[in-house]
Amino acid sequence: MCTERSVAETPARVRKSRIGWAGVRRGAFVVLLGAAMGLGHDLPAFGLAITLMAFLLALRLVLKPHARATGLQGWLLGVGYFGWTLRWIVEPFLVDIARHGWMAPFALVLMAGGLALFWGLAFWGAHRLARGQGAVVLWLPVTLTLAELARGHLFTGFPWGLLSYTAIGGPADVWLAWVGPYGATALLVATVCTTHHLLTRRPRWLWVPLVLGAVATAGLQGLSAPVPSPSDQIVRLVQPNAPQHLKWDRDWMPVFFDRALAATGAGDGQTVPDAVIWPETSIPSLLNYAAPLTDRMAQAARGAPVVAGVQRREGEAYYNSAIVIDGPDMISDVVDKRHLVPFGEYIPFAELLRPLGLSTLVDQVAGFSAGTGTGLMEVGGLGLVRVLICYEGIFPEEIDRGGPRPDVLLILTNDAWFGANAGPRQHLAQARARAIEQGIPVIRAANTGISAVIDGRGRILDSLPLNTQGFLDAPVPTRLPVTLYARLGDWPLAVLLAFLIAGRALRRRAIVVDRTPPQE
Repeated sequence: MCTERSVAETPARVRKSRIGWAGVRRGAFVVLLGAAMGLGHDLPAFGLAITLMAFLLALRLVLKPHARATGLQGWLLGVGYFGWTLRWIVEPFLVDIARHGWMAPFALVLMAGGLALFWGLAFWGAHRLARGQGAVVLWLPVTLTLAELARGHLFTGFPWGLLSYTAIGGPADVWLAWVGPYGATALLVATVCTTHHLLTRRPRWLWVPLVLGAVATAGLQGLSAPVPSPSDQIVRLVQPNAPQHLKWDRDWMPVFFDRALAATGAGDGQTVPDAVIWPETSIPSLLNYAAPLTDRMAQAARGAPVVAGVQRREGEAYYNSAIVIDGPDMISDVVDKRHLVPFGEYIPFAELLRPLGLSTLVDQVAGFSAGTGTGLMEVGGLGLVRVLICYEGIFPEEIDRGGPRPDVLLILTNDAWFGANAGPRQHLAQARARAIEQGIPVIRAANTGISAVIDGRGRILDSLPLNTQGFLDAPVPTRLPVTLYARLGDWPLAVLLAFLIAGRALRRRAIVVDRTPPQE
């Protein structure tokens, strides 16, 4: 009897096992499609098309009859997307591989899984707001955009790898000037979701004019946008190419400084640039003791102002800063980095960690303080400059801290931390996004590359490749008229999203009240 029961139950167990394996395979495929979406950041010419196509295919698998299952599949899609897009996150742990290399895989898994929670919540929320599975795609542009806004602002924010950045270099990147990176993300998601909705309903041919119309509109607008003209000002970008594992080595620090010094004074002695730009932390001394070094820099520049990255101390506080050297013993301005890297330049909630026995970790990492002020400085022929130091360049809202509109956005960075592949290129793409959003040229000096001059339409006019030592002289583009996004920022989008969700919630509540039977 026992045997007969086992035989009778076997088919059910087999079916359950097959369903389980089918779910695993489906989940793995969703992760792969998420990675394919991230591939759009690596292929500028075709990136947007690849991301949109992978997203469209993923929607066929992600949308489920139940909100919880849809949220789980959305999380898996995010794991694939962020796992591929942020694969460079392992590079800082490989600088000293003997001590920190073991942390690299954990950092990638935790980062991808943690950021994917925003996507999981977005898919879950879209399902909850929709009346049925078919309507989920109509709410997904709202919830996913809101999730990306939250990712970019909560816990100091980390807006790296927004979907809209896959459009940079194509006709659709003009959307960044209209509605910014989050608004452009909403438009891209809406395009995919609308196409999916039309493909799964009749008449299916409607998607053709929709997609072609969107692309044509973006292209025509891009062609009609004003083209920046070069100015008479020449800027020199200095790229010393100091590998991160040697950058702070006592034997190598003078070598890298002398490289930058030689690049500063290079030329025939007749042509002097209007400004010389050194990368982040390129002066190998605290500013408090750097007078002999800054004097040598001023002499090499032959009268041109030099903007350089340096660390400085004020009382008990340390700052990651940029300075303007106008001559020997003449430092005319100082700007301190305001948006610090969590766990790299400071420890979040440090005072809460000390009682837990982590005071040593806090003291080792929490060495920098956040700066204040507008980040504006006057730099010779460049005019009014807004300085962004490394990590600050990934935040669209960092451009506007108050004050007049700058003539140039100046990014000083050390991308040696990011390796030599995806990280530096994605960081450069975000600098291009800042230029498009504001209509302001970007001058970018990077320790190991990619140093570049970018016009207000996001076009790279000249650059130095990765892992190259040298300098670049280039004319500075003029700025464009103020863009719509520069005037309005993200507030209209955030208010619209909140209004839509609040309206939907109130409507559902009213429906529930109407269906409540009267009390006798």
